[in-house]
Amino acid sequence: MLTDLPNILTLSRIAAIPLLVLLEAIGAPWADFGAALLFTLAGITDYLDGKLARERAQLSDFGRMLDPIADKLLIGATLMCLVGFGHMPNYGIYPAIVIMLREILVSGLREYLAGIRIGLPVTRLAKWKTGVQMVSLGLLLLGDTGAHFLGLSWLPAGGIGFGLLWLAAVLTLITGWDYLTAGLRHAGAQTSQS
Repeated sequence: MLTDLPNILTLSRIAAIPLLVLLEAIGAPWADFGAALLFTLAGITDYLDGKLARERAQLSDFGRMLDPIADKLLIGATLMCLVGFGHMPNYGIYPAIVIMLREILVSGLREYLAGIRIGLPVTRLAKWKTGVQMVSLGLLLLGDTGAHFLGLSWLPAGGIGFGLLWLAAVLTLITGWDYLTAGLRHAGAQTSQS
């Protein structure tokens, strides 16, 4: 099970986190580019692991459990690096908090609902939220210095990334509310049956 390619791809996202943190700590333009590239590659593995698992019929409980954990660890570590190393304005902590709290809320809801054998499917809007979030974090990791390193000094990567982070935070609130109300509905139905 651990040697299935989809699970290896999922584990690679977790393995990438220490290197991502190190690159962000260095703070040089080449390191910003490296962190953005590493994050982008990790984001691609998030898409590929599920696709390959379905195509190869390698779906497993381990993979279903590990995939969202790897995503949340990568997103959480990236947000903490961006805030902690000052790669975005101080008030950037607010969308970061919203995103982190929603991730914890949804994880808790899924764990509770799994205990009563109810799934909480990913919505289309939640997929859009994830896409916007991934692009925003990649651009924030690249920053203006990384863009300059690539010869794209005209590109305000940090500003665009920061704007998209706020959009991701708004989508996070909407999808978090949707998941919360769905979870409470299922919990209420379960309680009334008991």
